[in-house]
Amino acid sequence: MLDIYVDGDACPVKKEVIRVAERHNLTAYIVSNSGLRPVASPNIHMILVDAGADVADDWIAERVGEGDIAVTADILLAARCLKSKASVMSPTGKPFTDDNIGNAVAGRTLSAHLRELGGASYNPAFSKQDRSRFLEALENTIQAIKRG
Repeated sequence: MLDIYVDGDACPVKKEVIRVAERHNLTAYIVSNSGLRPVASPNIHMILVDAGADVADDWIAERVGEGDIAVTADILLAARCLKSKASVMSPTGKPFTDDNIGNAVAGRTLSAHLRELGGASYNPAFSKQDRSRFLEALENTIQAIKRG
C-alpha cells in the first residue's frame, strides 16, 4: 500500500517526510505522544497518542505492513516493523534490515548496560549530510517499492 509511518518524538526529518509524501501523493502518519503542529495536507496525519512507554511504537507496529516504510531511530521498533515486512530506516537514512537488526539490537543492549555502569554515552549531532542521506534513502526506498 506504501504508507509512511514516522516515530515522531524527537524525529529530525518530519518536514522532509511531509515534503516527500506530498510529492509522491503518499499517506504519512507522524506519531507522537507530545505536541504536533497540524499540517494542511489531506495525506499527512498527525497522530497524538497517550503518554507512556512504547505507546507511539505500539500504534505504529500495529498498523505498519508489507509495502510500507517506517522511519525510526528506535531499534526495537525497527525490529517490530521488520517482522511486519515493512521497509525501515533511521532518520540518518541507515536502513534496518533482517541482516543487520540483530547486531543493532545487541549494540543497543550493550550501550544500555554501559550507561548503567556509568559509562559515557555519545550521540553525534544530526548533520546536513545525515539529512541528505535520509532524503536519498527515502526516495530510493519509495522507488523500489513502487517497482515491486
